[in-house]
Formats: sequence, structure tokens, C-alpha cells
Amino acid sequence: MTAAELALAGVPVTVLERHPRHPGHSRGFNLNPYSLEVLDRRGIAGRFLAEGPTVPHMMFAGPRLLLDLTAMAAGHRHVLGIAQVRVEELLAEWAAELGVRITRGHEVTGLEQDADGVTVTARTPEGERRIRAGYVAGCDGSRSAVRKLAGIGFPGTPATRYTILADAEPMVEGDLSPGVTTGPGGAVLVIPRPGYVRIVVKDPAPPEERDEPVTAEYFQAALDQTLGRHVPLGPPRWLSRFGDAARLADRFVAGRVVLAGDAAHIHPPAGALGVNVALADAVNLGWKLAATVQGHAPAGLLASYHTERHAAGAAVLRYTQAQALLGGDDERLAPLRELVTELTALAPVNRYLAEAVTGVGTRYAMPPAPGQAADPGGEDHPWLGRLAPDLKLTGPDGAATGLAALLRAGRGVLVDCAGGAFAAEAAGLRGRVDVLSARCVDDPGLAGLLVRPDGHTAWVSTRRDPRPAATLRHALTMWFGSPEGKISACETPCR
Repeated sequence: MTAAELALAGVPVTVLERHPRHPGHSRGFNLNPYSLEVLDRRGIAGRFLAEGPTVPHMMFAGPRLLLDLTAMAAGHRHVLGIAQVRVEELLAEWAAELGVRITRGHEVTGLEQDADGVTVTARTPEGERRIRAGYVAGCDGSRSAVRKLAGIGFPGTPATRYTILADAEPMVEGDLSPGVTTGPGGAVLVIPRPGYVRIVVKDPAPPEERDEPVTAEYFQAALDQTLGRHVPLGPPRWLSRFGDAARLADRFVAGRVVLAGDAAHIHPPAGALGVNVALADAVNLGWKLAATVQGHAPAGLLASYHTERHAAGAAVLRYTQAQALLGGDDERLAPLRELVTELTALAPVNRYLAEAVTGVGTRYAMPPAPGQAADPGGEDHPWLGRLAPDLKLTGPDGAATGLAALLRAGRGVLVDCAGGAFAAEAAGLRGRVDVLSARCVDDPGLAGLLVRPDGHTAWVSTRRDPRPAATLRHALTMWFGSPEGKISACETPCR
């Protein structure tokens, strides 16, 4: 996703992928509403939605405590069931269409950066290879070689509880029902998949070395111990162990090295958020890194990636740690679970939690212009800093469009609903900000709206709360630079 965002902005980019081919298994099986909203703003959501079913709810703290997603302020108010490996394949196809080079079987073993660029050493089937680039984005997972080689700290808490899973087929039909089955040793979660089921159970005796493989015999014994009966399984397709470690990189930006996804943060698996948080990182990073490479980024733009996504990562750690505790088997927390269950039945609480854990509620700070209060009325506009809704717009020629469609090019968008009063402020930013004079069908009171390439609202003015043009000028300069800023090729292209 990061590579595609860079290519969309015209930056040449190469992906070094350690695996020679896509794995045959998937840890994750969903895309949440924020991810679908982001993909929709690139015009590719349909590719993913065609792959699986959507459900209007998601687990919050275990299968018995569900959140209703239909109450959220989002265009996609459902979770899409889709295997992580398929998400990767579809993104790789899109990236290739945009000209991204994906080189498989390249494992990063060395990294050196200087004032002008980064030199990466990779182990390949043909031997060692050295690659020079302007910047390196470490999107290489929780054990990120890029993070370690760049000397970026990864503080947090180690895993104290482990879960094991098996993708297998019960030998006797009906032996395991979908959902949660409770036995004398705890609970078993069964998730139906095409041709098999995913079975998740607490690891009864995790080894000291977490990399020790889970064997079929070990998993069978754990399943039988939990249920208090023997449920024979066919040969497993995949076995794995995962823990509840929670870590957050101390820097998302270190010179010419940036981190995204699990390389930047790991968290308990509650809510199945990993892939989705990674995509949110990518769309925040891509346009900022592209502007930096092209030489027209305003001061501090790339640093804002750390500011915004580090805070978002910290929030994800809090949410998932809370979910893991509530969804655990500690009986001392039973009264708290009952209380949370009662609270989530209240519509405002349900909506808050649903938007928080799915990322739909993510709100980045949008500093006001110098001399301007955060909001004269004492309350910011609800869109400011959040993902802008897919507004229905009508242009001067009567043509209708949606805001999401205007963001497909990966540039900023300025919507002028005030008869051209604001459009002139974006003069000189062609190629960075697209301008549309339009009437907003969904909100006739809208006067002007500035949306960043990642879809988040950077500035908004309404007829009830008109903002002076100077505040728009500040927002444009803050996120897109001065009109005089040149767009130049990367000084150190990949080779």
C-alpha cells in the first residue's frame, strides 16, 4: 500500500519482499470500515468487496460482546471477510498497475544511511545485492530488519499469554460448532472457512522459546483438554502461536528511514486490527514521503507522520490491551465484563467504541492559523481532522460526483462552495491540490472544504461559521507547501 501511494504520486519505488511467493495461509481475515473507506478513496474498494461477505458487527471483547457498526459515521459500516493473503495479492496487482517493481526473494541484511540517501544490502537467490535509494520504508513486520538496522527502539511489554490456532477440518462432521464452545478447560473459538475451519484455543503450556513450532499432536491435546473430550482433526493446513505483546517504536521517522505496520507497532490480536492499522499508516505516510522526495514538502511534513501515527498506534495498544483483558478468562473481571456489556448496549457508547477500534474515529490535530482561536464558537467542526465523508457534489456544469472519487489521484482536494471565493487560494499548487467549485448536496451550508490526500479534513468553513481565506491559506501552506516549491525528481533514485 505504501509503495502504491508513492507510485500514485509519481515517485519511483521498489519493493524488496523476503518471501519468494505469497504464503498459503493468512493470520488475518478481515478489512474494517476505515480500510474500506480508504480503498474507496483510491477507487479500488470494489476489488476487495467482490471477494467475500460483509457483516455489520465485530467482536469487541470476545465473541459474546459485539459492536453494532451500522451506527458509525462512515460510508462502509461493516467488516469485510477476506483473507490477508488475498488483500496482499490485490494490493500487489494495484501497485504493479502503477509501475511498482516488486522483487521477491530479497531479504534485507544491511542498511546504511547518510545525508543523501540509504544503501540497503539484500540477500537474493543470485547472491548479495546493494541498492541505493533516497528513502527506505520498513514495512517488514514485527521483527523488522529495517527497524533493527536503523537502531530504532521498540519499547513495550512482552507477551505473557499465548494462543494457538489450527486451520484444519474435524474428522467427524458436527463435532465443532461455529462460534464459541466452552468446556471444562476454557473456550474454543471456531471460525468457518471455505473447506476448513480455523480453531483458536489458549496455549496451555507455552514454551520458553516462542518460535518453537506448534505440532499437530500438541494442538490436538490442547483442544481435547479444553473441551474435556476428544475431537479428532484432519491434517492441519497451518499451525501457529501468537501472544499478547504490546510494543510501539519510539520513532516512526529516523532520518531517511520510516516505519509502518507491524514494524512500528505490535499489539494483542483482539479485534483483528493488524492489517487495518498498517493500511492506515500507509495512506498517512505515502503522500508525505512523496512530497518530501519531490522537494515541495513544507517543513515538518514527514515528521507529522510520526506525530499522528505514533499517537494512533498508542491508542490501538490501549484498546487491544483492554479488549484482551475483558475477553480473557480471569473470573475477577466478570463484574467488569457485565458492566461493559451493559454500557455497549447504549447507542452513544456503542458508536464511540465502534469508531475507536475500527479507526473511523481517528482525528488528527489540525493546528489553527497564527492568531486564530481553535474555534470561535468553542467547538471544532466535527469533520476537522477526521476522514471527510463521501459528500455528494454538483459542479458548475451540473455534473454530479462524490468526494471519494475526487481523491483517487492521491492529491489534496479543495471544494469551493462559495462561488469561487476560496479557489484562488490554491493557485500555484496545481499537481498537489485539485480544486472543484461545486454545490454540496448533502450539506447545503458548506462553504469550503480542504481534504488531504489521505482523506482527512484539513480545513472547513460553513455559512454559519465562515472562516477567513487566511485560515485556508495557512492550511494549504502547512500541508502542501508554498506555491513556489518545486516538484523535482528524487535526487537519489533507486538503482
